[in-house]
Amino acid sequence: MDQQLALVTGVTGYIGGRLVPELLAAGFRVRAMARNPRRLRDRDWHNDVEVVEADAGDAEQLRAAMDGVDVAYYLIHSLGTGRRFEARDRHNALTFGTAAREAGVRRIVYLGGLYPEGEELSPHLDSRREVGEILLASGVPVTVLRAAVILGSGSASFEMLRHLTDRLPVMVTPRWLSTRIQPIAVRDVLHYLVGSASMPADVSRGFDIGGPDILTYQGMMQRYAKVARLNHRRIVMLPVLTPSLSSHWVGLVTPVPSSIARPLVDSLVHEVVCKEHDIAKYVPDPELGLIGFDQAVELALKRVRDLDVTTSWASASTPGAPSDPLPGDPDWSGGSLYVDERESVVPASPEQLWRVIEGIGGGNGWYSWRLGWWARGVLDRLFGGPGLRRGRRNPHDLSVGDPLDWWRVEEIEEFKLLRLRAEMRLPGLAWLELIVDDDGSGNTVFRQRALFHPHGLPGHLYWWAIKPFHGVVFGGMQRNIAHATRAGRPL
Repeated sequence: MDQQLALVTGVTGYIGGRLVPELLAAGFRVRAMARNPRRLRDRDWHNDVEVVEADAGDAEQLRAAMDGVDVAYYLIHSLGTGRRFEARDRHNALTFGTAAREAGVRRIVYLGGLYPEGEELSPHLDSRREVGEILLASGVPVTVLRAAVILGSGSASFEMLRHLTDRLPVMVTPRWLSTRIQPIAVRDVLHYLVGSASMPADVSRGFDIGGPDILTYQGMMQRYAKVARLNHRRIVMLPVLTPSLSSHWVGLVTPVPSSIARPLVDSLVHEVVCKEHDIAKYVPDPELGLIGFDQAVELALKRVRDLDVTTSWASASTPGAPSDPLPGDPDWSGGSLYVDERESVVPASPEQLWRVIEGIGGGNGWYSWRLGWWARGVLDRLFGGPGLRRGRRNPHDLSVGDPLDWWRVEEIEEFKLLRLRAEMRLPGLAWLELIVDDDGSGNTVFRQRALFHPHGLPGHLYWWAIKPFHGVVFGGMQRNIAHATRAGRPL
């Protein structure tokens, strides 16, 4: 019997990136779909899958991506993408469902959100409900899995819970902390996703999935504190904190920006408890049973401690982040492009310089004006950007597609080039290149380029407003990276 071919969308995101190896282990052939396939280059499973470039809203690209596919996983949503996200979700779901029907796909599997019946839902939760209904009406058998809070290292929900509890021993909190929630471990979500591919053809419906524990968010925080060996948290609930205020508060305290925290908080306003467990009729629960809250937290914290967080909420691009080609491509000819370029000879080997460059960001910082970087990070978070709190996935290694504070790794040539693309809120597009070179005489040269393509008059004004600080920021970075290389350690 031929292996089934599974198309996985959202592979640069949290769930999609973890689902691919699970499907491979279960014996599926996998086709990974991404708008920017280059970002998958450093994944462990890259050479074991077929990679296709396609956008979920492009019918022609989807038809090519679905050719010969047995089961298609729809793991795309517009969490935190700003205005008109409902229209984008609706268009993508309609296009995807139509393409799947025309390609003869046997089943679609969609991971949506758990929601209560008969209530006015938040815009994001309502959009996820609508996406499920659109796919169910596509003419293709569909499995819609509805989950509430997903517990796993790197998930936005878990990172929000972890950082709130770790950082705030005393909290004044909104009323939604008393809402009942049925969280589920990410391992169990993946179990149901893989199993859903083999459902009978006459089954096309939604299923609630959740773990064995039903808790309030306040209860989750206290249970997390106990598992993490923290003191009991003092929590005072106030009715005046609206979801909007709460999301800004979460955005300031945790790495999760308010643009993503807002839909998460909105969903927590509703009681999200499973109404049925019919999924077990078609996908039996794991042999050892569903993972409880405490064990899920222990497993997630172990991955964090072991630096084994394979994907995170930040794996996916920040909403609104640029995706244009690097300046220098032919399409850029004639456009405005500002460049700040510096270079210096470093009395060290290229390998020593590269070790410092590859360790930049996160806990090591940016080797210049710490107060300035901190203030710019705070300002970015106030405007809905990622700021500096995303940090690094791993303190030692970088891969293409990794988030790095408010940057994302766009290109790596080992011992030669690290190119970062800015995802902060800017009136334009920005890149930072850190280059290891030589002067032809055997000396190591450190070259540094900051590039900015302005959008309209605000972009030009922004560049000239910050230009006086370039000597401190970029000049300081040039000097301090060279110093750290000579010293043989990060600053």
